[in-house]
Amino acid sequence: QVQLVESGGGLVQAGGSLRLSCAASRSILGFSAMTWFRQAPGKQRELVAFVTAGGTTNYADSVKGRFTISKDNAEKMGFLQMNSLKPEDTAVYYCNADLFVSNWRSSENSWGQGTQVTVSS
Repeated sequence: QVQLVESGGGLVQAGGSLRLSCAASRSILGFSAMTWFRQAPGKQRELVAFVTAGGTTNYADSVKGRFTISKDNAEKMGFLQMNSLKPEDTAVYYCNADLFVSNWRSSENSWGQGTQVTVSS
């Protein structure tokens, strides 16, 4: 099974920006739908943003206007651009996606291991 690998997390001051990336662990044809989740210490995992196979995006109210989800099938990667970060955005961020692996007719779902984002006040 193909795994997803997130990168781009780190420590940033409030008001700063980070760009998270999500890539497959081996060769794929492309991304279908993709979702970013996050989980803060002591809290349940929550949906941050998703993009459908057709490119429609949706965001949690808490990040609307600050975060942008995108996917690049030429690069076979997904992204989460995070601007105007707040301390409450601190969490482990996870990528989940439906991947076209061997053909464009069927996809398989995959998760990443997560990347830590810490926003200091």
